[in-house]
Amino acid sequence: RVKAYDEHSHPLEVVMSESHAVVIVSGGAAVSPFTTPTQACGSGLAAGNTDTALREVLLNVGHQVFTSPAAAGEGEVAEDTGWGGFAEAPLVLPASMTVNAVGDIDAAGASLLRFWLHLQEVYGVTTLDLVGHSMGGLFSRAAIRLAKEQGAALTFRSLTTIGTPWTGAFSADYAAGDVPLADCQGDPVCEASMTKFAQVVSESSQGAGQEVTAGYLGGPDGWNERQGDALNGIPVVLLGGDYFSQAGVPEVWPNDGLVTIGSALAANVSSTVLSSRVTRTFPDVHSIYFTHLLDLPMERGLTWDPDVLDAVVYSVANPGQVA
Repeated sequence: RVKAYDEHSHPLEVVMSESHAVVIVSGGAAVSPFTTPTQACGSGLAAGNTDTALREVLLNVGHQVFTSPAAAGEGEVAEDTGWGGFAEAPLVLPASMTVNAVGDIDAAGASLLRFWLHLQEVYGVTTLDLVGHSMGGLFSRAAIRLAKEQGAALTFRSLTTIGTPWTGAFSADYAAGDVPLADCQGDPVCEASMTKFAQVVSESSQGAGQEVTAGYLGGPDGWNERQGDALNGIPVVLLGGDYFSQAGVPEVWPNDGLVTIGSALAANVSSTVLSSRVTRTFPDVHSIYFTHLLDLPMERGLTWDPDVLDAVVYSVANPGQVA
């Protein structure tokens, strides 16, 4: 039984079948474990630094929740020895079902679809509510398109994206030479985000850093338009953060430290790609990685803010709506 709400925000109960599940998809450069509704990591954060709070709140209202595995490169995921990491993953899936979170978006989508088909085969899941953080929203969209092209027997009940760079991340645009450092207007956090991202891109031969740009994703021939109408019939809710703000320069401000609010809310995405959208903004940074660096409370990270968690619960219970 899952909490839902009527038009007056009064709680209701909805009975979901065992074939229905919520799948959380983490973003670029993430290291995330595979967890099930009853199995999580034995030490560290139960489902990694992106997914743990989301998983817990969705389980608490009665959903069957899975987190999809992701690695910062190709391969399996058993642990994350970095900050906010985990160990003793309950189940380790093969690399073919594990998203390479620093690689090509479409290749990540193919891995994610194989993971969904694994859930279908092993757990009987045929209906999905998808919750994607950051590039997890892009990976999810790629996998949805592939699922439809391949005629997969899956139903996508809703898609909720959190801080997803629908039209790119401004730091990636700087690394690509399309946004100048001067657009930071002297803000040290903005400048650090840009220069650090550029360093990471220069040291990597993988695709995510080059593809999460306005130039790659946007425009009439960009990745977004190449997805066609894959999202048609799927209620979409977009949540974004605007913790940092300066006057002017919409290519950079306001932002969550990595993604502008305009990108997170798909402001420049065509109605062909996204025929309808419901949006909400929160005074948050992109992730708890940023809260850690800036000495902010974890609750200011998008996937740990109680208000964001409530919005996700609402959007899953009421597809295409936001509290």
